[in-house]
Amino acid sequence: MTDAYEALKIYRASIDNIDAALIHMLAERFRCTKAVGVLKATHGLPPADPSRETQQIARLRRLAQEANLDPDFAEKFLNFVVKEVIRHHEQIAASNGGPQLAGTGDTESK
Repeated sequence: MTDAYEALKIYRASIDNIDAALIHMLAERFRCTKAVGVLKATHGLPPADPSRETQQIARLRRLAQEANLDPDFAEKFLNFVVKEVIRHHEQIAASNGGPQLAGTGDTESK
C-alpha cells in the first residue's frame, strides 16, 4: 500500500504542476486577447469574427483528436474561453464608445 501512496503523491505533484502551467498559459492568452480587443476597439473593428471562430473550433478539434483528447471536450473548453474573451472585448469596445455585440466574440491567439 505504501507504493500506491507514493505513486499517488508523484502523480498529484505532476497534476499540480500542470494546473499551474495551465493558469499561467490562460493568463498569457487573455493578455493577448485583451490587446486584440483594444486594437479592434481603437480601429472600430467588430469584437466578433465568426469565420475565425469556426476555423479555430475545427483546428482545436483536430488537435484534440491527434492528442487523444475528446474533441467535444476541447470544443466545450474553447467555447468557455471564448465567452470570456467576448465579455472582455465588449467591455473594451464599450469603454471606447464602440458597440456591444452580445453573443459574439473573437478567438484570437489560439
